[in-house]
Amino acid sequence: MATTIEQKPLFPQVPVGQEVIFVVSNSTIVSGFTNVRFIADVYISDDTPISPTTTSIPTATFKTTPNNAGVGIFDFKQVVENYVSADNMAFDNSEYKGIETTDNTPHPIHLIDKYSRNKKAVRWLTIQFKTQYTEASGDVVTPEVEFQVSIDYQLFNGYLKYSDILTMGIAPNANDFGFSLTNFNLSSPTDRFLSNAPATQYANIEDYGTIAYLAPNGNVSYIQLIYKNSSNVQIGTEDIERKFTNGAYTNFGSETRKQIVYFGCFPANLMRDGTSIFAGLVSAGTIQGGSILVRAFNISNTAISKTYTININCPNLKGYESIRLCWLNQWGAWDYYTFTQKSIRSISTKGSTYEQLAGTWNEGAYRVDSYKGGKKAFRVNATEKITMNSDFVSESENDMFEELINSPEVYILEGYQTDASFSALNQYVTPVRLTTSSFTKKTVANDKLIQYTFEVEKSKTLRTQSV
Repeated sequence: MATTIEQKPLFPQVPVGQEVIFVVSNSTIVSGFTNVRFIADVYISDDTPISPTTTSIPTATFKTTPNNAGVGIFDFKQVVENYVSADNMAFDNSEYKGIETTDNTPHPIHLIDKYSRNKKAVRWLTIQFKTQYTEASGDVVTPEVEFQVSIDYQLFNGYLKYSDILTMGIAPNANDFGFSLTNFNLSSPTDRFLSNAPATQYANIEDYGTIAYLAPNGNVSYIQLIYKNSSNVQIGTEDIERKFTNGAYTNFGSETRKQIVYFGCFPANLMRDGTSIFAGLVSAGTIQGGSILVRAFNISNTAISKTYTININCPNLKGYESIRLCWLNQWGAWDYYTFTQKSIRSISTKGSTYEQLAGTWNEGAYRVDSYKGGKKAFRVNATEKITMNSDFVSESENDMFEELINSPEVYILEGYQTDASFSALNQYVTPVRLTTSSFTKKTVANDKLIQYTFEVEKSKTLRTQSV
């Protein structure tokens, strides 16, 4: 007479954008009683996993009736996706230009000096299943001995594409299925950060940006940075330890904030407060046109990620303004691209008008004032659009741009600059809406040279004075 979990997600790490299917059964109760209900008490935690008891208060409770096969099927996708979201701000104890992140000094996640833990991207999911029925006496019964509790699932703010390959379980879990995140759980030299962007990227010397990685076991001990000049000669290196004083954590635990970690590895992040190794290379002029190699290592000094290369763009001799976009990618982290070719800014206005009386009508004598009368603008609201062009790119950038066109969060990210005292840092991240509504993947075979054009519209309308 036991409630049994017949089907569940195959892996403990679950992108919330996939089906989160559970199937439960209790053949004895289903066949022997009436008004049977399968109940799922859902527990979602933003800290450590919850161990449900008979007196625990769930986040939400759901019920379903047995289907024709006598089992109850639940899909919690639309429930759990409401409890994770993008990390836009850095976690406490990370730093920006040497200033610690606190409630009084918040910093955008893109600007961090070294590491930052996540704030909203990860949650724990635990579900307690039970079976309810009506006895012959008419009493509604939910036997406590029938409780069945799932394992703790780690939810994170990712989604699956239809082309992502699902894995089926083997007996006795042959019905279970899920997406394997093995290549993202850093443990081997071929594993990946949370991005589908190519391993070779490009950035200007003043550009900010981060990489993010899953850290279910605290495998990452440090991230190594190797600096090379324009002749591909190594000119500097440093190992940035994953520890609390660097914005991460020293001791690994099950807290959600430790499960995904961000690292600032683009040129402006590495400038920090202007006293870093990289800042010295910028001052000496030796890093311009060079590259930054980024790789994660474990405590045994073994590489546990592939090497990512950030090539530093040379100055644009044509004088084009660079536009850097960042967007939420498939895995709930951030991707970046700097558009260095021709860009066009256009401003459209929309205002309210009214007819103003000429002269003065509320004084002792009528006076003719030439500035009064006729149709006047009551308020003018301005919206700015920017059309930008990429440089010539390879086919490896296609997935990254596809995610840009599909992303719900897109921003313009400004570069390194001198901040005023007590600055709110509001000038760095500008929300935009991608108005380009279609994306055609280009290939060398079809198009020879590959170049893309995108248009964005600033989300905030500029409100001018009212009269």
